Amino acid sequence: MKRKAIPSGHRPAAPLHWGQAGGWIEAVVGSMFSGKTQELIRRLRLATIARQKVQVFNSALDTRYAKDHIVSHDLAKIPCQAAAKAKDILSIIEPDTQVVGIDEVQFFDDGIVAVCEELADQGRRVIVAGLDQDFRGAPFSVTAQIMAVAEFVTKNLAICSVCGSPANRSQRLSVSKKLIEVGTQDKYEARCRRCFKR
Repeated sequence: MKRKAIPSGHRPAAPLHWGQAGGWIEAVVGSMFSGKTQELIRRLRLATIARQKVQVFNSALDTRYAKDHIVSHDLAKIPCQAAAKAKDILSIIEPDTQVVGIDEVQFFDDGIVAVCEELADQGRRVIVAGLDQDFRGAPFSVTAQIMAVAEFVTKNLAICSVCGSPANRSQRLSVSKKLIEVGTQDKYEARCRRCFKR
């Protein structure tokens, strides 16, 4: 199979085989305040340093810090495009994009799994970050599905705000029962298994 030409100014760094079936999915998951977005930004910056063409997406629901950047809780940031629905990403993606970053993957509809698979099947490196559990401690369906099909999964832990132990759950502080409620320290704390209250 003949490789597609790489536009001038961009080159794939090993082991990415652009234009062949060399794509894959990386999932960075964990609780609130576990550094998921920070790790996503780190990987995307390294890809940029490697002169790879990077495109970054975030859910249009996430307006906590900025609409045109993904921003970690320690205020590291990288430019992004907002997408209301998963399928919107496919219409925005540019042909020469080699690395795709998607933050807050749990905010997207179920179609995000097929979108990630399609992008990887096209030979792209797809890096997603998101919560693996909701405020009840139940798995987020979308994140669980992506973890199942991803080649690489990184599970981050936070520090329990009550006892200081490793934390893998997000304690909602408000009385809301909505599955999706966007917020940061005003609405959530990281908690360990022992300190988490359902």
